[in-house]
Amino acid sequence: MDLDAYTRARTPTWQRLDELTRRRSLTGAEADELVALYQATATDLSAVRSAAPDPATVTRLSHGLARARGRLAGTHVPSFGEVAAFVTVRLPAALYRVRWWTVGVTVAFLVVAVATGVLVATSPDALALMGTAAEQEAYVNEAFEAYYAPGAGFAAMVWTNNAWIAAVCVGTGITGLLPAYMLLTNAVNVGAAGGLMAAHGRLDVFLQLIAPHGLLELTAIFVAGAAGLRLFWTWVDPGPRPRGRALAQEGRALFTVALGLVGVLAVSGLVEGFVTGTALPWPLKVGVGVVALAAFWAYVLVLGRRAVAAGETGDLDADRAGYAVATAG
Repeated sequence: MDLDAYTRARTPTWQRLDELTRRRSLTGAEADELVALYQATATDLSAVRSAAPDPATVTRLSHGLARARGRLAGTHVPSFGEVAAFVTVRLPAALYRVRWWTVGVTVAFLVVAVATGVLVATSPDALALMGTAAEQEAYVNEAFEAYYAPGAGFAAMVWTNNAWIAAVCVGTGITGLLPAYMLLTNAVNVGAAGGLMAAHGRLDVFLQLIAPHGLLELTAIFVAGAAGLRLFWTWVDPGPRPRGRALAQEGRALFTVALGLVGVLAVSGLVEGFVTGTALPWPLKVGVGVVALAAFWAYVLVLGRRAVAAGETGDLDADRAGYAVATAG
């Protein structure tokens, strides 16, 4: 191909496409012409790429086609409607679809945490691993309670840390190992802290300080771990879908979960920063935690069931998710 000659011959078509793309309004005939020019230019781009892939020409045509495609197909304009759809439909659907995985992770976490706590509280050898007698006394009588200092700074720190843990659980879910490892280490740490407090007769303090925010906070971590493990299982058993498509669909839906958990963890961070360490009566503080957890599960089960029954999965709309190659069956 003589690229220079081809460019001279086709330039009027490309310029006309750019001209129509930039117009504020089009007549019916001009809209039809825009479609025809778009198709012709797409053919030109294919020919140039195949026979004479000049970078400048390819870039010029690609940019022109992208602008024309936006004019033909329209663009998505952010709106409160999109935000509302995410909060009331996509997110609860995605959370609802991992509910049983969440229950499984919760049970496994509690078994490990309780077993670790009992071991530390009842075994002198295990208790000795928690530090010297002086270090244990300092932790039980001062450090544990002092950690929960009320304030916005503490709430922000807790939120950032937990959001990071949740993101790692979801983002590394394809490995299967990292989410399981993070959940296991957190279960052991929580159980060991509880066992240490119990061994020194302060289990009530442990529960009073953990329950207000921990019920929602740990549930968010369980959801993140469940989402990551579900993605891993999709890789192992994609079902009737091609593995690549199954991973793409589930991955996008679980990214929805990750975004939603940022908000859930923000709520738990606020509770931890402004309720847990305050002088409020402990029944009231624990009640706040119970209400927060109940509200979360009501949100998931009521809105999520409704959204899933309507066919929602938490994935992007078809026009935003990209093209999928048709497969038999």
